[in-house]
Amino acid sequence: MKLQANGKVLDLSQPQIMGILNFTPDSFSDSGKFFSLDKALVQVDKMLNEGAAIIDIGGESTRPMADEVSEQEEIDRVIPVVEAVRQRFDCWISVDTSKAAVMRESAKAGMDMINDIRALQEPNALETAAELALPTCIMHMQGQPRTMQAAPQYDNVVEEVLQFLQNRTALCLKAGIKNENIIWDVGFGFGKTVGHNYRLLQQSARFAVHGYPVLAGLSRKSMIGAILDKPVDRRVIGSVTCALLAAQNGATILRVHDVAETADALKIWQATVHA
Repeated sequence: MKLQANGKVLDLSQPQIMGILNFTPDSFSDSGKFFSLDKALVQVDKMLNEGAAIIDIGGESTRPMADEVSEQEEIDRVIPVVEAVRQRFDCWISVDTSKAAVMRESAKAGMDMINDIRALQEPNALETAAELALPTCIMHMQGQPRTMQAAPQYDNVVEEVLQFLQNRTALCLKAGIKNENIIWDVGFGFGKTVGHNYRLLQQSARFAVHGYPVLAGLSRKSMIGAILDKPVDRRVIGSVTCALLAAQNGATILRVHDVAETADALKIWQATVHA
């Protein structure tokens, strides 16, 4: 399994690490720590040296109760970062956005991959993704970031998330998106209780068998804090454990804050697999 974009190939025969770069003043984890171009580039360099293959740049916080960001403000945040990373580093660049205009401008600036928590359901997003012909991750979310954790309910969370991803995939294919450009994300923490999240983690292999790369984003999330009773900055071990469990169940892209620690865990796992 592999992804291709802009003359580059990303080999997914073993899991690849996606390093998170929240270029926002209000992200749930790093709270604007990298909200300046210089600091952001230092963090990108650090994550790539620690083992990340993809840098995921986001200009709008999607934490619960997050304020929405205008299209122009998101463009103003994201595009200079994409341009600067493209100029300085030979890595895959993902942009975490749901807005068609941001996708289009990011592609001009050098983006390789779209990462959309709203699964291309915003106006013109589906058509834009098809036109850009880049690898695109579609994610399941019940509700919207502002309200998604109010009272999430499912009859069967695994079946309902799977059905959603299959339905959105069918629409993506109908719109002209290539099968090999579709990536799935079950949306840990997006409109799910702690129980729902761990059920999805337990059953991750159910998603991997359908032939699409699976992106798992569990890093530092409240599902970890709920079990460990630890604040965001003390969830590294929990985050790495969740990433490793996801990888063992077929996830091929691991979206994380703690790149070095995740890379170490994957090396130990791979050494064990190939012993």
